[in-house]
Amino acid sequence: MSSSTSLPHRSGIGLKSAHIRQILDTAPDLGFFEVHAENYLVDGGPFHQMLTRIRERYPLSIHGVGLSIGAEGPLDTVHLDALARLLDRYAPQSFSEHLAWSSHGGVFLNDLLPLPYTAATLQRVCDHIDQVQTRLQRRMLLENPATYVQFSASTLSETTFIREVLCRTGCGLLLDVNNVYVSSVNHHFDPLAYLRALPLDQVGEIHLAGFAEQQDGAGDRLLIDSHGAPVAQPVWDLYAAALRLTGPLPTLIERDNEVPALPVLLAEAQAAEMHLQACEVAA
Repeated sequence: MSSSTSLPHRSGIGLKSAHIRQILDTAPDLGFFEVHAENYLVDGGPFHQMLTRIRERYPLSIHGVGLSIGAEGPLDTVHLDALARLLDRYAPQSFSEHLAWSSHGGVFLNDLLPLPYTAATLQRVCDHIDQVQTRLQRRMLLENPATYVQFSASTLSETTFIREVLCRTGCGLLLDVNNVYVSSVNHHFDPLAYLRALPLDQVGEIHLAGFAEQQDGAGDRLLIDSHGAPVAQPVWDLYAAALRLTGPLPTLIERDNEVPALPVLLAEAQAAEMHLQACEVAA
């Protein structure tokens, strides 16, 4: 089974169609690009033409949002087969999915929903990941979630659950630092303690993103993983702390809503690059 964690230890950005022409014309100095798999599960068309040209020049990370790893029902094998064809076509350096569920009874829900952390859920998630990795013939990365509710039925902490999944399946971890910060505010835990409880030696990629802020019914802060704002300073600070624990790792700037002009994203990627360089100097 091939590894999916060979991206360069540099910063990258999500590839947006509005930026592709400018990227091809200017060839910005980036470590990699990332795309959502579900945007490319067709045989042809302009998206594939442009992605082929990007892939000729840059390493590629493919990030799935539709496998519904945590769903109670079986995986959609048609979707999984299409994903396998996509990965065969582009041979990305990384493939990742979410610790979440997004489908039920044949209906796809446009959200990444949380799981109860129980022995039964653990077995189901591990079975699904085993099925994915066997079909794709590669190691996948599993992304820690941003959550807004916790289940009273949970018998395991999120970090213990993730550790067990990685141990049993051999998959790697996509560490979303923004998700850690969002969940830490929503559920009132120490984000640094959360990081230290994860199997950080298994991290293959880091995500950074922005969040939106609201209030819950009790008037407390409620952060939403919106991917529609710049990376906030507390997330940058947590990222720096994470790098001190992990060393430099491939780092993606995620921006899926309110997408700014390309130079704005490149500036954020450069900020991440500076953190990575500082981490290398410190080492």
